[in-house]
Amino acid sequence: MLHCGPHTGSDARAELEITGDNSMEKKAQDSRKGAPHRAVPPAVGLLFSMALMNTLLYFCLDWFFISRPRSAPSSAHCPHGHFRMGQMKNCSPWLSCEELRTEVRQLKRVGEGAVKRVFLSEWKERKVALSRLTSLEMKDDFLHGLRMLKTLQSKHVVTLLGYCEEDNTILTEYHPLGSLSNLEETLNLSKYHSVNTWQHRLQLAMNYVAIIHYLHHSPLGTLVMCDSSDLPKTLSQYLLTSNFSIVVNDLDALPLVNHSSRTFVKCGHRELHGDFVAPEQLWPYGEDMPFDDDLMPSYDEKIDIWKIPDVSSFLLGHVEGSDMVRFHLFDIHKACKSQTPAERPTAREILDTYEKVLNLLRETVMSQTREML
Repeated sequence: MLHCGPHTGSDARAELEITGDNSMEKKAQDSRKGAPHRAVPPAVGLLFSMALMNTLLYFCLDWFFISRPRSAPSSAHCPHGHFRMGQMKNCSPWLSCEELRTEVRQLKRVGEGAVKRVFLSEWKERKVALSRLTSLEMKDDFLHGLRMLKTLQSKHVVTLLGYCEEDNTILTEYHPLGSLSNLEETLNLSKYHSVNTWQHRLQLAMNYVAIIHYLHHSPLGTLVMCDSSDLPKTLSQYLLTSNFSIVVNDLDALPLVNHSSRTFVKCGHRELHGDFVAPEQLWPYGEDMPFDDDLMPSYDEKIDIWKIPDVSSFLLGHVEGSDMVRFHLFDIHKACKSQTPAERPTAREILDTYEKVLNLLRETVMSQTREML
């Protein structure tokens, strides 16, 4: 029902006050509720996700390309005459003749050379390598190799576990990947594809040069790797470990050079041929004069330097990036092939160059990766 009577002035003012109060109260309530939330556009969320993924990818690549020290158990921190391998926590004394006879179980032959036969064997449920002299005619070489093995124990040399001169046996750590001769076959296996890269291959080459440097500055003096008349023979002297590093295994032919006393070496008593051996190892008097070992000049450790480019080229293989590595190593490898032995670099200089190239190419790859991200 409508009220048709006239409004007084006071009534009109009252209604305006009530209306104004209600309007202000409503604004205050709206203010307390705050502005409504706006939905994030899908495109912004997608961009954020991509930025996060790129950041994670960057750190993953950074982690991959930066080399980390390898922590392989070794006898490096054991006292002389002791060893540690695999998961062994403590160092153990070299096994004696009695222990070799009673505790080592021979399984099967896995290799043979002129000096010794090698058998896969077992000691306390661990796989080991048992070497036996092939013939008494080679006993001097066998004992020389044993003396070298005992004296040169380090991260560069296969771990000695025991020996028995009476039985002409030597026990060493077993490396299932075998010699460097098997490198390509090993890296072609699907489970090793992740390490079949120029980075890992260059690090193998660095391992090899580091071994040569160690032999040239060994505790005994300057030793020359004489069992290296061709590439296959050279590769057979080294083992590939399970963590993809290299150790030298065969030390039967390591003569000593002494520059102070002008004592040099000759690798064997037969004539050598081919481009793999250094020029000074070749018969210098032509084909008309028959080879005579007494007339053959001796030489020094620089014959090992001559061979480094060929061994490194094999180790680098033909994976993506390996030709770029070869390009950067061209100058140092050319110096290694100098006809004048004294002009060839030292193993230390070669190793330093390898490290510089590795760091340079690694940084180049990282820079390209950052630009892509």
